Amino acid sequence: MQKIAFLGPAATFTNLAVCHAFPGEEHVPYPTIPACMDAVINGDMDFAVVPIENTLEGTVNLTIDYLFHEADLKIVAELTEPIQQHLLVHKEYAYEWQKTEKVLSHPHAIAQCHKFLHSYFPDNPHEQMTSTAAAAKYVKEHPEQRLAAIANELSAQEYDLAVARPNIHDYEFNQTRFIVLAKQETDLSLPLARPRDKTTVVITLPSDRPGALHQVLSAFSWRNINLSKIESRPLKTGLGNYFFIIDIEQRMDQVLMPGAFAEMEALGCKVHILGSYQAYAIQYE
Repeated sequence: MQKIAFLGPAATFTNLAVCHAFPGEEHVPYPTIPACMDAVINGDMDFAVVPIENTLEGTVNLTIDYLFHEADLKIVAELTEPIQQHLLVHKEYAYEWQKTEKVLSHPHAIAQCHKFLHSYFPDNPHEQMTSTAAAAKYVKEHPEQRLAAIANELSAQEYDLAVARPNIHDYEFNQTRFIVLAKQETDLSLPLARPRDKTTVVITLPSDRPGALHQVLSAFSWRNINLSKIESRPLKTGLGNYFFIIDIEQRMDQVLMPGAFAEMEALGCKVHILGSYQAYAIQYE
């Protein structure tokens, strides 16, 4: 049985994604994203599943930065999960949910439900928690307070709470991307439908070459290699120094992509392949 580390506690959206992608395996919660990665590096876990991007809130910078600066791991799969945020309260307060005195959740979840909170709780405090599940757990453990959590349906089941108002997120098209990490490249096949191919690379530009980023993009362009995302992050070596993380919509081949990377290295760039893998979409009925 394989061991899968995920951002906990139990019933987070990461946990939900892991349940769909790795049914029947051992799922172990860890308190932080770096702790998930460290568990794989130390050999305690076979894989780690951590969030990397949300439709509404953008990139999870901690994931990218720790992967680049600290963790020598490979991306072996990607999971895209639809995000459905619900307002959870104690069951005895289900019909009086509007009397809630404080709403708790992860800061991203609070931001994703801004319109609902502004409409129903404009003067109530919103307290940030380490995860949506941690918020649900806290509400469960404090029945004497009029609290509500923004979390998923799995959290309602796990912590025996009532879904007072379902689907309170501002936008219907809300998804989170997760990456599956391992110590070595692994041809991972998951029980999910219609995967597509991807490769993720990190490129560091030479500091003294004008037009280097344009030349990097040209190396992809004239080979007709399609990019789905490019993003810069600080190198942490001084102002104005960045690395670029690039998602490519195909698997690593034997000719075109090695040729593109060789061209970039000839320009003085550093190229690091984080992984060539399959990207899966989790679909709910």
